[in-house]
Amino acid sequence: MKTFGKVLLIVLLALVCLRLLPLLMGASLLALAALFGVAIVLAGGVAAVAATGLSAVAALLAVVLVAAAVLAPIWLPVLAIIGLVSLCRRGGRSAA
Repeated sequence: MKTFGKVLLIVLLALVCLRLLPLLMGASLLALAALFGVAIVLAGGVAAVAATGLSAVAALLAVVLVAAAVLAPIWLPVLAIIGLVSLCRRGGRSAA
């Protein structure tokens, strides 16, 4: 009798779940739509932050290139002197 009661309770619970299925599906669809809305908003925020970061990197790169172009009369002769000194230096060191 105890097993029969358990089986009857499970069947009754299954029937209640089947009767409430449209209500549960509607609620889950609404929750899914809300989740997609939140995902779209978050993706927009991530895109805005990424665009801001990329524009900041581009601005920094532009500043570095301008600084390199402005300072070229200084660092190009220094680089040439360093290259000439390294050519005139004795190249090989003997391993003991």
